[in-house]
Parts: sequence; C-alpha cells; structure tokens
Amino acid sequence: MTEQFDVAVVGSGIVGLGAAYAAVRRGLSVMVIERSTEPVGATIRNFGHLCFTPQSGDARRYGIASRELWLRLAHDAGFWLRESGTHVIARHDDELALLAAFGNGAAGGFGDAPAIRLLDTAETAAAVPVSPSQLVGGAVLPYDLQTDPRSAATAIRRHLGALGVEFRMRTSVGRVGTGVVDTSRGPIGADTIVVAVNHDIDQILPTLAEARGIVRCSLDMLRVDLPLSRPLTAPLLTGWSLIRYSAFATLPEAALVRARLHGDRPDLAAIDLNQMYTQLPDGSLIVGDSHEKGLTTSPFQAESTADLLLAETSLLFGAPTRVLERWQGVYASAADEFLVAEPEPGVFALAATTGIGMTTGLGLAETVLSERFGALNPTKGA
Repeated sequence: MTEQFDVAVVGSGIVGLGAAYAAVRRGLSVMVIERSTEPVGATIRNFGHLCFTPQSGDARRYGIASRELWLRLAHDAGFWLRESGTHVIARHDDELALLAAFGNGAAGGFGDAPAIRLLDTAETAAAVPVSPSQLVGGAVLPYDLQTDPRSAATAIRRHLGALGVEFRMRTSVGRVGTGVVDTSRGPIGADTIVVAVNHDIDQILPTLAEARGIVRCSLDMLRVDLPLSRPLTAPLLTGWSLIRYSAFATLPEAALVRARLHGDRPDLAAIDLNQMYTQLPDGSLIVGDSHEKGLTTSPFQAESTADLLLAETSLLFGAPTRVLERWQGVYASAADEFLVAEPEPGVFALAATTGIGMTTGLGLAETVLSERFGALNPTKGA
C-alpha cells in the first residue's frame, strides 16, 4: 500500500532539510527520502561560510530569509554557529576601490545593520593574521555567519526528526510524478513533492535539467593544519572572491580587478580560483577552491591544483601548511543562480545552481513553500 504524507522531500541536503523544516512548522506531515545513510554531498563539503552580504537579486532575498532560519535552528538544534561577519583583505588598490564602491551605496544595508565597514591597512592587519606588507586595506561584512557544515547538517536532521519529520534513508528514487514518488522501498504518496537533489536533478528530472542547462561544477578543497599567529575570527575573502560574488562582481570596478588578477596569475585563473579561508572550532583551516564545469565530474584530482592552493595559502599567512584532508566538492551550475520549477502539478524542483546553497538554501525552500502553503502560523512555528 502507498504511504501518504502531506509533503515528500527527495534529498536531505540543505535545501531538502529547509523544505522539510518549512513544511513541519506549518503542521504538515513530512517524509524525507534519501539514498545515503548520512549527509555526504555539497551540504557538508563547503566552507560553512554563510555569505549573505556579497549576494544580489534573488540570492540576496533568499539569503536574508536564510539568516533568520540559521540562527533559529542553531539555537533549537544545538549546533555551532557564530555571528562572525566576514573579513575581506585588499592587496591592491583596485581591490580597495571595489570595496569602497560597494560601500558607497551599491549594496545597501540589512535593516539597521550596514553591509560593509571599510578598514585601513593597520585595522585589517589587526583583524587578520596577514602581514601588513601584503595589505592596502580591507573590510568587514558584519551581517554574515559561520557554521561547521559537517555537524550542522546532522544536527538539523536530528532536530527535524524530533519535530515529527520521517526520514527514509538508503532509499533511491525512480519516477516522480503528481502525487507519488516511486522508491526502491515502494511508492510514497504526497500532495506536494519537493525534489531537492542539487546536481543529480538530471537523474530524476532529466528533461528539466537539460532545458535549464544544468551541469556539474567540481572543486578541490582541503583542510589543513597551519600555525597562524592568531585565530581567524571570521571567514576570510580575497580579491579572487570579490570577482565571483554577484554584488561585487557586477560593479564596474570589478572589471579592473579581474583583468589584473587574470593577467598577473593565469595559472590561478585557469583553475577558476576562489581564494578564501574559514577556521573550524578545532583550529584547522578550510582552504579553497577551484572550479571546473561539465556534465560529469572526473574522479581524478590534479595534484597541481592542490599545489597552487597550498602555495597561495603559505604565501598569504607566512607559514607552511600540513594537509589533513582533501576532497572534491560538486554542485549544480547553470546560467541562472537558482532552479525553481514545477514540472508537474504539485512537483517542485528546487536547487541553488551555483555555489551558494548553504547561504541561500533554507530561505529558498521557505520562500517557495510559503507561496504554496501560505505564511507560517505563529502558533505552529516549531
């Protein structure tokens, strides 16, 4: 017999967990279907940097919604999260000019909170463990957050289970259609079905994935032991980051930064570098990252890419690194930043089709389901 729920969610990454959270808070019965035994995808293979400030358009809207949900879940589910903000270093005058342009009204603030606070060289050197000789200034983005993705995803799933969400793990999904999900353990019926499997959308809804031009983006990341002179109290971005995030990258000043960086370091441009860092509670440093797009991802990671990442890390912090872990991240990529579609009545496909799923995923799911089910009833807000 077909089991019946109000909402069935395919995938237990951050978007799927966000959909389950939005539904259960509205008093709906929810089943989450996941092929793995625990989170193993992009939701745990990231920096844990919740970078709301550098976003624009829908990403900014979803990010603002996500921030409130992250704070609430951290409190209720009991995982580590800090209101760290983000540090940005400028190592060239054109990067400083880009930060200043952003601060001169390009982004606006977040309610009463400013989007950015510019720092001079001495203030930047005091904030981050980088030699002043490498700096011309920097900035703080106070609105951003940081978490540990490996512990956060597990804690959220445990919390959702306590709220009444059912999880069907080690279960693969075949066809998804209006009212039913066919799984390896039998059919599951639901009035609303959310497919939140990120880059594997082409395995379940291939026609939709092809129509939207969704491919996979693979990236190299490392966790290292690095003897810093003092801790990183916030995620750290560089000029290579500024030319990737839309709120910075779309400003006219970004063109000069991009041209110089690519001209000076074609080897780093070739790996599509985002040079950024976060420090975990145990003191280790997450280092990344490169980007390569295609319909499939190669299982082979070139050591030359890791060599570049490590060399730039040692140069920036003035200390040798010791690699603790290496991994390959994979996420969906497309011309649009988000996939929001209803390919069949009652079937919703949701994904962040760029590398900002942790930043925006909770808000994306909440926004779409609030449009379907209405605003949250405060008496049912778990």
